[in-house]
Amino acid sequence: MQGLQMVAVVLVLCASLKLLHLLGLIQFTEDSIDDEQEQYTIRHRPEALEQLEAQTRFTKKELQTLYRGFKNECPSGVVNEETFKGIYSQFFPQGDASRYAHFLFNAFDTDHNGSVNFEDFALGLSILLRGSVQEKLNWAFNLYDINKDGYITKDEMLDIMRAIYSMMGRCTYPVLKDDTPRQHVEIFFQKMDKNKDGVVTIDEFIDCCQKDENIMRSMQLFENVI
Repeated sequence: MQGLQMVAVVLVLCASLKLLHLLGLIQFTEDSIDDEQEQYTIRHRPEALEQLEAQTRFTKKELQTLYRGFKNECPSGVVNEETFKGIYSQFFPQGDASRYAHFLFNAFDTDHNGSVNFEDFALGLSILLRGSVQEKLNWAFNLYDINKDGYITKDEMLDIMRAIYSMMGRCTYPVLKDDTPRQHVEIFFQKMDKNKDGVVTIDEFIDCCQKDENIMRSMQLFENVI
């Protein structure tokens, strides 16, 4: 399938956009925040916002808006895995998004405590929407590296691909056979595993992706969403 290599990368970005949409954050403008709301947000978490402004590529006004929307939808201040699964089940109602949501949740949950707080959300979103190509590919590599040992195995890549195809469900045409994910992984893994040692390193992953024009174009699709 032509362009298969960029499927997971694009779905990460698209799924993140859906999360923004469901939180009511995509359509904001600078004039949409009145002074009273701004002052409330500033008083609520001044140090965190200042730190996040330094750590992300969002302005303080953008972070204030993101935070207000995040808190409105997640009053506890954290998102758990079940919430992620609910979001992506709405995004892909024709398939089963639970497995892919599990992997994506783990990529956002950088400290592996079973929840994603606003800081986790903002840092990950900053990379996906405004990070450099290198940063975005590092993030995508982390998604594929399920056990976080610094390598992608064929089984890990297959797990992700199966999750993607399961999530896409009836969206694919023609309908995919059960062994299609494995066939695609075999082709893609051989292309990435330059030294044929059975694993893909971060350098091999980035080098292969950077040579793919489709992936490079996908990296720039959503830079100005917010």
